Amino acid sequence: MAATVILEPADRCCWDEPVRIVVRGLAPGQPVTLRSSLRDEKGALFRAYGRYRADGGGELDLARAPALGGSFAGLEPMGLFWALEPEKPLVRLVKRDVQTPFTVELEVLESHKPEPQRVLGRAVHERHFLGPGVRREPVRAGRVRAALFLPPGLGPFPGVIDLFGSGGGLCEYRASLLSGHGFAVLALAYFRFEDLPEYLNDMHLEYFEEAVDFMLQHPKVKGPTIGLLGFSKGGDLCLSMASFLKGITATVLINSCVANTITSLHYKDMTIPGLENDLGKCTITESGLLDNTDSWNNPLEEPNHQSLIPLEKAQGPFLFIVSEDDHSWKSEFYAHIASERLQAHGKVRPQIISYPGAGHCIEPPYFPPSIASVHAVLGQAIFYGGEPRAHSRAQVDAWQQIQTFFHKHLDGKKSVKCSKI
Repeated sequence: MAATVILEPADRCCWDEPVRIVVRGLAPGQPVTLRSSLRDEKGALFRAYGRYRADGGGELDLARAPALGGSFAGLEPMGLFWALEPEKPLVRLVKRDVQTPFTVELEVLESHKPEPQRVLGRAVHERHFLGPGVRREPVRAGRVRAALFLPPGLGPFPGVIDLFGSGGGLCEYRASLLSGHGFAVLALAYFRFEDLPEYLNDMHLEYFEEAVDFMLQHPKVKGPTIGLLGFSKGGDLCLSMASFLKGITATVLINSCVANTITSLHYKDMTIPGLENDLGKCTITESGLLDNTDSWNNPLEEPNHQSLIPLEKAQGPFLFIVSEDDHSWKSEFYAHIASERLQAHGKVRPQIISYPGAGHCIEPPYFPPSIASVHAVLGQAIFYGGEPRAHSRAQVDAWQQIQTFFHKHLDGKKSVKCSKI
């Protein structure tokens, strides 16, 4: 092999950190193809490639050299990561065990030809989900089923509860990465995990109240309040938690509904019915994917407004992260309903950050955009929306915005360190 692949950081870093890729030892102006590959825990293969040309000194620095084509084009220093595509269609890259890294192999191939070429250089990079010193503690406290992530140090740390959507299970990768930025984060399961209900039927807010109490009583959690981070169905649950439960002062919602969705929500003697969706209004894309954009009933119309969550009762500020190409539901429309309702009740206007070209599934940075995949519960191929390049940029920015919001309202800090690449 004639070329040397230099990575910075050299061998490993966290998944949400950028890595600098430089190739040396090439001929001046030499055309090469860079290829990345990764296998998930189930053995599914993901690949990306970019065509490049070395500079006059025989060096290729992805921070300065634009891709001339391939899985992406233009100046994309992290394109070999965010553009990873599954070998088998409709497979979504998720991290199931955060205690092990993803291993990404990078290869430098001779020329731009599409057929297999001679390998000129190779490097392996470990992408971890537990930062240095971050601790993972399984939680089986009362009814609560979760995993708690604690940053290095004595603490106490600002606390956050993290909820995912209607796929169920215990999703830990976002919580583990966020903990690396100074937060005690509880990844909370609420169905399809261990002895929790198998399906989303009649949710009870008391379960989530128990999780809040667990966090506020934990010696490593700063208190006297915590934050909430919710995506999709997990977002409207966070809205309900902020509206009815004590001890919550900062709530971040990623492409969420302003109404309670899917199933009824109970708390003490109160019931909020689930906003219904009319499957007859779903559309099918040219690729045969299910598009849910227009299937949900308007929560402002009778009798749907009974499903609206009284978020004006919440004590703290809101951050709505919304995607303008969300094909799961009209998240931008919902965020503006929330804003108008809060202002009508004399509350502070929420912060709304809107991302053109982004789809429903906003993940931590450098995850390949999930434009479509088979839903874990429905078993159907769902179209989530999004243009890969715009979606990838949205994920990087949203991650910084989430940290800034929580540091400001839970920890009194004004800003966070941004990525250099």
